Amino acid sequence: MTERQIAILTAIIEQYAEVAVPVGSVTLAKLFNVSSATVRSEMAKLEELGLIAQPHTSAGRIPTDKGYRFYVNLLTNRADTVDELDRSARAIEARVSTHGTRSDRAIRSAVDSLVDLTQNLGLATIGDELYISGMGNLFSQPEFLQGTNAQSVARLLDNLEPWLREAAPNEPLNVFIGSENPIGKSSGATLIISRFRSPYSDRSYIGVLGPTRQSYARVMRLVRQTGAMLEEVL
Repeated sequence: MTERQIAILTAIIEQYAEVAVPVGSVTLAKLFNVSSATVRSEMAKLEELGLIAQPHTSAGRIPTDKGYRFYVNLLTNRADTVDELDRSARAIEARVSTHGTRSDRAIRSAVDSLVDLTQNLGLATIGDELYISGMGNLFSQPEFLQGTNAQSVARLLDNLEPWLREAAPNEPLNVFIGSENPIGKSSGATLIISRFRSPYSDRSYIGVLGPTRQSYARVMRLVRQTGAMLEEVL
């Protein structure tokens, strides 16, 4: 892929995350100061690669799961230095530290903070239970207002705890995009989780579940920082 194609894919993903409507060539042409024809040509190549799709005729483009995966891999290999995120992480730490030695309350507080900051569903393993918060956030997203997607996400949640125990994802940050999810592959959901050591287990998890239409850079960093902070505090 060329640098311009990567830049256009990135712009589509980031704008779609903000507005939740397909991104058109006119918008991108203004952004990159090129003609709409040039953008349409580049978009056609991205579509051939399976990175974007046209949901219906005469619409703009939206990212595919493959497009999101390419983007997430870029983020994983790139160092982020965003002060706002550092402030958010410090705010979570301050909220968590008020619970002293109560590990269960500290983890719940961290989850609730992630819910507030990301507007996703938050989750964490606390011993043998799965703590979930922010269900309303998840099912208020436009992607999950349709019955089929909502049922698929619910199925993912119902089976998430046994799957985490069985699969035990081993990275400090794990991102499962859409069809990469072990359950609910067609739900259009992304699971972003961090593994950390806690008094309950060496394989505790905290993270968020939301639509594939995510502000990945921000959410991934927040989840990773929260996992690292809990490991240090607990």
